Amino acid sequence: MSRAIRKGLVARKSKETRLAAKVDLAGKGRIKVATGLAFLDHMIEQVARYGGFDITLRGSGDVHVDAHHLVEDAGIVVGQALSMALGDRAGITRFAAAYAPLDESLARVVIDLGKRPFLSYNVALKGRIGTLESEVIEEFWKALSIHLGATIHVDVIRGRNRHHIAEATFKALGLALGQAMSPGRIAGVPSSKGVLD
Repeated sequence: MSRAIRKGLVARKSKETRLAAKVDLAGKGRIKVATGLAFLDHMIEQVARYGGFDITLRGSGDVHVDAHHLVEDAGIVVGQALSMALGDRAGITRFAAAYAPLDESLARVVIDLGKRPFLSYNVALKGRIGTLESEVIEEFWKALSIHLGATIHVDVIRGRNRHHIAEATFKALGLALGQAMSPGRIAGVPSSKGVLD
């Protein structure tokens, strides 16, 4: 796994959003996220911090209409940048699971980077977290799963505070990603088929 292929850069421009994401899986903890949605920025920062990779994500969107487009498109570009950085995924661990607590909340994320998008999202969130309607957070996870090419299971085991619940899930995602993207014990593509799809 060479350092050169562990970087990804993606830009997306539509009538609804403008976003650019850059990741370096062998980074040194450099995190710069500014989408115009402070809570979304905070959550993506947690993923990179606990995933152990550098990220720069900048952009804006039509939040005067709704946060939906910006949240979803952030998931798209982050997923695409991570997928680009993983290349053919040879040599990665591929599977990982992580738990993260935050005070009364406890979340679990299980991930497979085998290029088969699927999301099981068992997170009951209602109401606002800052300026963000918490229901729209699922759109980030859906887009990430599709564009990263990952099966992701997200479960909140317990929790009451909306902020704590959401943040625990993103921290668990970062931890699981960090493990799944790390060098594994299997040489080549980690699949009994010899190919990931």
